[in-house]
Amino acid sequence: MPVEQLGKKLLYLSQADVESVGLGMSEIIAALEAAFREKGEGRVEMPAKIGIHPQTDAFLHAMPAAIPAHRAAGMKWVAGYPQNSERGLRYVTGLLILNDYETGLPLAVMDCVWITAKRTGAATALAAKYLARPESERVGILGCGVQGRSNLEALRVLFPIKKAFAFDARPDRSDAYAKEMSSELGIEVTTVSDPKQAVSSCDIVVTAAPILRNPHATIQRGWLAEGAFASLVDFDSYWHPDAMREAAKFCTDDVPQLEYYRGLGYFRDIPPIHAELGELVIGKKPGRASVRERTIACNLGVALDDLATAPLIYARALEQGIGTWLPL
Repeated sequence: MPVEQLGKKLLYLSQADVESVGLGMSEIIAALEAAFREKGEGRVEMPAKIGIHPQTDAFLHAMPAAIPAHRAAGMKWVAGYPQNSERGLRYVTGLLILNDYETGLPLAVMDCVWITAKRTGAATALAAKYLARPESERVGILGCGVQGRSNLEALRVLFPIKKAFAFDARPDRSDAYAKEMSSELGIEVTTVSDPKQAVSSCDIVVTAAPILRNPHATIQRGWLAEGAFASLVDFDSYWHPDAMREAAKFCTDDVPQLEYYRGLGYFRDIPPIHAELGELVIGKKPGRASVRERTIACNLGVALDDLATAPLIYARALEQGIGTWLPL
């Protein structure tokens, strides 16, 4: 922002504006890796999110973070309402406020739907970089919504993915997903009617259905193959505790956030936490150690992801003249 406009105007970026700046998934993954390196070294301020829960399994969360090395500070105010799909509305919605690091003045307000989708997929890919086998070719996607799409897109950036198996409780969604993602990514995407088919033969498994306080625990012990990696985007909603305990390493992006959720009644029966993602990035804790071990990452979706991504979008928007200036 020009110095003369600081404190007088802010840039509003709609969902279409955010998407139109053209930020690529590989750039988002790189930004998250740099940010988690800072977190691993203890140079990030990110309090555990606070929130309200007006309806069953619905949430509104405040997610602030500061990354000094990136001169980034701000907060995302995000909602997740599983019942929205019945109204033809998005499950996840919200806004992100980006502040000037030096003065605290607001620089921009931007829609966070696209950001949340892409950075969550990027976090899965980043965790997989340290926990999955690098030659992984087959991916199982359980939950064929926004996150099912962005997670497969991100994994395709870092891994030689050749085939994906798609399962959704609503077959029409998995059918549409298979057609769209096959065309977009140039890989074979097959729908399956049995969730086990999207788990047992895969190198990487992503569960991306709505987050539930009471898990349906569909995935059973013995389903996840030796040497496979799983990303639990929907927390432990899909996983039986015995299936999770088969993992040699159970990791997360932020332990304080997980403990916050545990206090709300989530994560009642999960394995001990091996490492945070930042610890894997800096080598403080080991990632995958053998081709046979099963590994799991349960990334909760933290503000660090958003504040690593938003400044890149803001900078691109300024360069390209995208967005609407609003008076303060």
